[in-house]
Amino acid sequence: MKKDITRLQTNTRMSQVVVANGVVHLAGQVPDTAGATITDQTIEVLKHIDALLAEAGLEKTRLLTANIWLSDARHFDEFNRVWDVWVPEGHAPTRACVQSLLMRAGFDVEIAVTALA
Repeated sequence: MKKDITRLQTNTRMSQVVVANGVVHLAGQVPDTAGATITDQTIEVLKHIDALLAEAGLEKTRLLTANIWLSDARHFDEFNRVWDVWVPEGHAPTRACVQSLLMRAGFDVEIAVTALA
């Protein structure tokens, strides 16, 4: 039995959201403002995630997993201060957070999440 796949905000290279078998996959989200503080960049990224989840008809209480890339491990504590406020109490997803070189200079955080529809 073939299951439907829904893609949102699709272009030649990628979709921002893919819904398949009841799981919503968001592409990695980066900030709008390169070179801003990690706090400001994290807030921007989480706003993108909120908007994409809403477009898929979901809220962050439906998160299953989060993959987080930070350009420098020194950003970890400051990132977590924003993250901890954003995640609804009792609804923390599984999470991986690693240090990685990001694809654009001045970007210090990227986050990709999955959620249950």
